[in-house]
Amino acid sequence: MTEHETGSAAPAAADPAPAGARQWLREHSELGVAVVLLALGGLVVVDALSMSTSFAQRGPVGPRVVPLAVGGLLIAIAVALTVDVLRGGKGEAEGGEDVDLSTPPEWRTVLLLAAAFIANIALIDLVGFPISGAILFWGSAYALGSRHWVRDPAIAVVLSVSAYLLFQKLLGVPLPGGPLEGI
Repeated sequence: MTEHETGSAAPAAADPAPAGARQWLREHSELGVAVVLLALGGLVVVDALSMSTSFAQRGPVGPRVVPLAVGGLLIAIAVALTVDVLRGGKGEAEGGEDVDLSTPPEWRTVLLLAAAFIANIALIDLVGFPISGAILFWGSAYALGSRHWVRDPAIAVVLSVSAYLLFQKLLGVPLPGGPLEGI
């Protein structure tokens, strides 16, 4: 009589990864970061190699050099991290940090910061960088706990206008000016 006929053997549940493999992956979880770095570096290198260089160079360094260097460094860091992890290296929390890891994250702060960044993205073309940047700086300060209702907006405006003028006038990088466009 076979096992099927007697019904004595229950079908075994297929486990996708044995317990040993799961434990090994937990102990070497930093390899995930190495994989992401390797993929990002490969993407940057492939994108740099496919870059069109039809415009004239202004010097010995072409437009591919920096992306190729960054991509190459990302790949090198991924390889070095992989070798370190496979040799037994382990990332450790900093001993000097004064953070209690048992407390839950402050999702309100994260959401307020995200809202400040999203507001900046949505408003930059409508009202210009000085105003949207001031909203970003003030919103970030508020999200991180500052509650000075006069000082914070004033500092935000000074930072935003200073950054706008630095990029616009000194660096020559055009930013949307909004009401300050003609200045």
